[in-house]
Amino acid sequence: MSSPDMLLDILRAELRATGITYKMLAERIAMSESSIKRMFGQKDMTLSRLAQICQAAGIALEDVLRRAADARPRAATLTLLQENALVANPRLLLMAICCLGHWTLEQVLETYRLTQAECIGLLVELDRLGVIELKPLNRYTLRVSNAFRWLPDGPVQRFFGQHVIGDYFNGRFDGAGETLMCLPARLSLASAAEVAERIHQLAADLARLHRNDRRLAPQERDGFTLLVGFRSWELAAFTALRRQPEAASAAAAPLNGSPSSETASSGTTTIGPAVSG
Repeated sequence: MSSPDMLLDILRAELRATGITYKMLAERIAMSESSIKRMFGQKDMTLSRLAQICQAAGIALEDVLRRAADARPRAATLTLLQENALVANPRLLLMAICCLGHWTLEQVLETYRLTQAECIGLLVELDRLGVIELKPLNRYTLRVSNAFRWLPDGPVQRFFGQHVIGDYFNGRFDGAGETLMCLPARLSLASAAEVAERIHQLAADLARLHRNDRRLAPQERDGFTLLVGFRSWELAAFTALRRQPEAASAAAAPLNGSPSSETASSGTTTIGPAVSG
């Protein structure tokens, strides 16, 4: 769907939500109802007319434009070429991460020892790479979706593995608002997919809270990082203690050759670390 089509579809939905009919709108902007219907039907409307309709209907034009931008299809991952470009320049990677966190240019400048000229140059490079779309006044919109994630075992994940994870876990996780959990479980693939979906929702919630807290003074905010991993895995030291299939069958067999009362009544019970898939 093209951007003009999307804009008018969103405007029509906004009019419907506010209870404004084509007839009511025609009276407010001194046009015939048939002309209004034709504009929406043919999806042919100038920007000035769009602004006029929004004003007459009490709808913020900025909201319509923002919803249209948010509705555009966006990539869930970057390409290998894009990720390689980011890890080749740590400052560019830093700016990309800030953009993914919806930081403003002002927030970057107040946090890191980067000049305004450096930051603008990095934003221009991210725009060239297709990570963001740079707007006037050094604002930007992301060209990736809310479900964005780095390429599995891609350049950025490998960079994190080499330089980030050890430093990140070299902490006590006992400060205000901090926590560390390692929760093993045996799950079906469907349940694992549900957990992964909730993790993505948690990431969206974090981005929302970050946006909401922008209005606070810098001294009222601190830098927090959410590092989440979820996969089928077992510590190698535990895997080494696993019984081989033949040994496990022999160990589970009753000594007298008859089914045990526990097995007959409730099925086999597995005791041990439930951290593998």
